[in-house]
Amino acid sequence: MRWPVCMVLLTCIVANAQEYPRKEVDLERLADELFGYQDLDLNYEELYENLALLLSNPININTANTEQLRFLNLLTEAQVQSLVNYRTENGPLISMYELQAVPGFEVPDILRITPFFIVSNPATGFDRSFLKRITQSDNSYFIMRYDRTLETKAGFTNSVSESQQFKGKEDKLYLRFRSARPGDYSFGFTMEKDAGEQMAWSSSKKQYGFDYNSFHAQVLNKGRVKNLIVGDYQAQFAQGLLLGGNFGFGKGGETVTTVRRSNLGFMPYTSVNELGYLRGAAVTYELHKNIFVSSFYSNAFRDASIADDSTEQSFAAAFQTTGLHRNEAELSSRKRIREQQYGVIINYRIRQTEAGFIFNHIDYNLIISRTPRAYNQFAFSGNGLDNIGIFLNHTVKNFTFFSEAGKTLNRGYGVVAGLLGSITQQFDLVLHFRNYQRNFYSLYANAFAEGSLPINEGGIYWGWKYRWNKKYNVAGYADLFHFPWLRYRSYTPSDGHEWLLRFTYQPVRSVLLFVQVREESKVRNLSTSESNLYLTGEGIKRNLWLNADYGLGTKLRLKTRAQFSSYIINNRKTYGMALLQDVAINFGRLSVTARYALFDTDDYDNRQYVYERDVWLAYSLPAYSGIGIRSYILAEYGLSRRLSIWLRWARTTYTHQEVIGSGADAITGNKRNDLRMQVRFRF
Repeated sequence: MRWPVCMVLLTCIVANAQEYPRKEVDLERLADELFGYQDLDLNYEELYENLALLLSNPININTANTEQLRFLNLLTEAQVQSLVNYRTENGPLISMYELQAVPGFEVPDILRITPFFIVSNPATGFDRSFLKRITQSDNSYFIMRYDRTLETKAGFTNSVSESQQFKGKEDKLYLRFRSARPGDYSFGFTMEKDAGEQMAWSSSKKQYGFDYNSFHAQVLNKGRVKNLIVGDYQAQFAQGLLLGGNFGFGKGGETVTTVRRSNLGFMPYTSVNELGYLRGAAVTYELHKNIFVSSFYSNAFRDASIADDSTEQSFAAAFQTTGLHRNEAELSSRKRIREQQYGVIINYRIRQTEAGFIFNHIDYNLIISRTPRAYNQFAFSGNGLDNIGIFLNHTVKNFTFFSEAGKTLNRGYGVVAGLLGSITQQFDLVLHFRNYQRNFYSLYANAFAEGSLPINEGGIYWGWKYRWNKKYNVAGYADLFHFPWLRYRSYTPSDGHEWLLRFTYQPVRSVLLFVQVREESKVRNLSTSESNLYLTGEGIKRNLWLNADYGLGTKLRLKTRAQFSSYIINNRKTYGMALLQDVAINFGRLSVTARYALFDTDDYDNRQYVYERDVWLAYSLPAYSGIGIRSYILAEYGLSRRLSIWLRWARTTYTHQEVIGSGADAITGNKRNDLRMQVRFRF
C-alpha cells in the first residue's frame, strides 16, 4: 500500500469516531447543473422528489454497486471504476474522509457526493431487533404542509357554471411519514388534498379521506430475497425502454452522465404525482450468485375520459394527467379505468458484464380508443399489450457500453445503445443512438428521447465535458433527431437538432460563474387562414444564460442571473428575458432566502423557467411568462434537533393584464400570492 494511502487511513481511523459531517446540499445549484434548462415535458417535480429521496436516505458507499454509483450522475465513469477498484484492493472505506485516497477524486468531487452517501459496515446493527432498528434509526420523519393561494379563483365562486365550481375548500394539505435504513427496510405513507378537492370516505368513489393516498413497505437483503415491496413502487430496469421510473434527467447542463440510465430495480414510490407508479407487490430473488429474478404485479385505477360508441359500449377516449378532482368535470374522470400489469425480469451479472430479459404485460378493463386525429392514428389502442426486451451492459476499464432493445408483440420495436467513458481524467465522452418506431408502445418507459415517450423517433446524441483544471470546465452536446411520422402540432414527418455549450468558472469554492447557450430546431404547424391545408415551418429557439453564484463570508450568499431567449418561425421573431437577484442569509438556527425577479416575454414560446427554493421535499419551478415581477421569501427555523418549521410566501405581479389564468382557475386582478407552511418532526 502506498504511503499516502496509509497516511489518509491513519487520519480516517482517528476520524472514524467522528464521521464526516453531513451538510445540507444546495439543491438549487444541483438542479441547475443537472437540468440545465427546463422547458421540456420532463416531470421535474418527480425528478426532484427522487433527488430529495436520496438525500433523506443516503446510499452506503461500501455496498453500492456500479449502477447505484452512476445513478446520481455526479461521478465520471473513470471515478466509478476507480472507486470500485479501490474497494476491491483495500476493502471497505472506513470514513468518507478516505475518499481523498481514491485516485481521481478531488475535494470538489467529494463535497458534491457526500450528502448522498454514508459509510457503514452493512452488518452493523442488523443483530438488533427490527423494532429497535426502527426506533433507533435517524431516518424517520413526519411532515405536515399547508398551502393556500390568497386570491380567490373563479372555481370557488358562482361566476362559473355549476359543473366548474370547486366542491372543496381552498386549502391544500399534505402529510408524509417515512422510516428507512439503507440496505435494510423502508416504510411510509403520503397523503394529499389539492385546493378545491374534498375530504371524503366512500368505497364506491374509491376515496378514503384524502383525495390521494400512497403507502409502501419494503425489506432488503433478507437471505435470497434481495428486495420485497408491497404498496406503491416504481421500476427502473435497463435503459428504461420498457420499465422506467422518473430517474432520467435527459438533456441538460450535465452533458455526459445523465444520458445513461441505471439498472436499479424496484424502489418505493413516495411522490404525490398521481401517474406513473405501480401498486401491488414486487420482489427480487437471488436464484444464483450471478442470476437474479424480479417479478411484479400491479392493480391500480387511472383517471380517464369515458365515452360510449353507437352500440352503447363504453371506452376510454383519453387518459387524464392533471391529478386534480375539484369539480364535476374533473371528478367524472376520477379512477374510471382499471389497469393491471405483471412482468418478469431475469438479470445475469458476472464481473463487468450484465445482461437480462424483460417481459411486461398490461391490460385494461375498457378499450382505449382515442379521438381520431391525423397525428395519432398510430397511437396505442385496444385493451392490452405485451412487451418483451433484452439488455446488455459491459464495462472495459473506463468505458461502459449500454443497450436495450424492446418489441411490442405484433407491433413495432425500439432500440437504444450507447458508449460512455473517460478518455482522460479531464475529458469525458458519451455517444447515444436511439430508434423508436411509430407503433412501438411502452407506456411506463423513461428511455432517453426528445418526446415524453419513446415512440416515433430516431436520433444520435454526442455529449462531452473537458476540465482544464479545478477552476475551469466546458461541456456541450449535439443531438440530431427525426420523427418519421406526424406529431402533435407538427403534421409532417420532420427533422430537428439541438446543441448546448456551457462554460463554467469556479475560482474558489464560494464562487460559481457560468455561461450557457443553447439552440433547438423543431418543425411546427403554422397558424394561417390562407389555406385549408396544414402548413408547417421550422421553429428555432435560442437561449442564453449568464449566472453568478457567490458567497460573502459564511453567512451570506448571493446569486445573480440573466436569461434571454428568442423564437423564430415563419419569419416572425419574438423575445423573452428574466433578470433575478437572490439573497440567502444563515443565522444559525434561522436561514432566510429571498428573490426579486423581473421578466418580459413576448409569448409563451419564450417563457422562462427558473428554479426556486422551497420547503424541504417540495419543488418549485414556475414559468415566468408575460410582463411582471416575481418575488418570494423562504424562512427555515430549527426549533430543536428534531423539529423544524418553514414559511414561504411568493408573489407574482403582472403589469399588462387584469386576469390571471383562465376558466375555473382564473383570478381577477393582476396579483397572485401563495403561502406555504411546513413542519417536520424527526423521530
